Amino acid sequence: MFATPKMVLCAIAAAAFGLNARAAVPIQHWTLANGAQVWLSSVDTLPILDLQLDFDAGSRRDPAAQAGLASVTAGMVEKGVRAAPAASIPGPYPQAMDQNALGEAWADLGANFDASAGSERTSFTLRTLSDPALLDKAVALAARQIGEPSFPEDIWQRERERIGAAIKEANTKPATAASRAFAQGVYGRHPYGQEATEATLARIDTAAMRARYEQLIVPCRAKLSIVGNVTRPQAESIAMTLLSRLPAQPAGCAALPPVPDVAMLTAPKEERIPFDSAQAHVFIGEPGYLRSDPDHFALTLGNYVLGGGGFVSRLTDQVREKRGLTYSIYSGFSPGLHAGAFRIGFQTRPDQAAEAVKVSREVLAKFVAEGPTETELKAAKDNVIGGFPLLLDSNRKLLGNIANIAWYGLPLDYLDTWTARMNAVTAADIKAAFARKLQPERMVTVVVGGAS
Repeated sequence: MFATPKMVLCAIAAAAFGLNARAAVPIQHWTLANGAQVWLSSVDTLPILDLQLDFDAGSRRDPAAQAGLASVTAGMVEKGVRAAPAASIPGPYPQAMDQNALGEAWADLGANFDASAGSERTSFTLRTLSDPALLDKAVALAARQIGEPSFPEDIWQRERERIGAAIKEANTKPATAASRAFAQGVYGRHPYGQEATEATLARIDTAAMRARYEQLIVPCRAKLSIVGNVTRPQAESIAMTLLSRLPAQPAGCAALPPVPDVAMLTAPKEERIPFDSAQAHVFIGEPGYLRSDPDHFALTLGNYVLGGGGFVSRLTDQVREKRGLTYSIYSGFSPGLHAGAFRIGFQTRPDQAAEAVKVSREVLAKFVAEGPTETELKAAKDNVIGGFPLLLDSNRKLLGNIANIAWYGLPLDYLDTWTARMNAVTAADIKAAFARKLQPERMVTVVVGGAS
């Protein structure tokens, strides 16, 4: 049977999971003349190229009245490209392409392109074979989608109805009510706590998408991460082509308005929301820390002991195993450019919620006050450090790590020094880090389910 480029790419990607983790991950970094920054890890093991192009255009920059604008704008990038001067279009693609034509073009290339937006960044990702005949066409097509999205009005009207229906459906679930109340309690008016609603969707139109895109998706603010079978000269050419259809910027790149920091809590907050559900959904937490914080390694290991280690964590032992109050319970940090939330989350019978909350708070307070034992710390290191190679065993996973290095301004040798830095953490380090970051007596507690 004839193997299409898509079949070849899938087969190679599957084989990538059998790779041994790299002993060292050399990363090159440079800035282009247009201000875009590039991070490159040349990997010649497989004939694949993976790239991620990030812009400071996540939902933290959405106007409160148009919450969801970042997400829907990114989604509409894949719905078509507008017409452009014929002489400026390389390759066999026509001037304008709708969603179906784009899908067929990507299928013919055996490549994958995606646009998405999270709380901090809008990201464009491309995976393609590195064979020049396919690579050049894939990069050119990606450049058209990034630089010339059409934002078709009829498609947006359809998408708005679909998204609105999904929001209505989500609003019938206790998990949605719990997540929303927790985010509002932890973040207050900070954009991290915003979410799309039917009302905010109604205020979003394609004109708002275009205006946002023109303001935020510009070459001088681009952070491009590349992993694959390409050299630096090839990577420079790819970067220039990928950004070539975005509007040229005048000299300099004006700084975007700063986004305020998340306000720390000064007092505890409790919210109990009645909901006709078999299980009560519970969140306990507060603002955590920035991803650039030097306590990151200590907090990562400590959280494994507290509630991130599954069945070997303290929370699971005390809340599930010894008291049978829940099937599963977890804790975790979500650090970012701002202090993302620390949270403990679980579900329990509504009549057991008060006891489960009490025990969880006691476990947390004890851990913050005392830190882990040496035995717990060793077990955490064995698991976390032992699992580190699995974070680098494919091009795509390596790309995610390098994109985070780029986004958060981490050192280029971050992956090479990761194990040594994790090994250097002591129990005293963890105790001190948790004491600096968490105040159990000031946390937000949300319980959704049961009677008022």
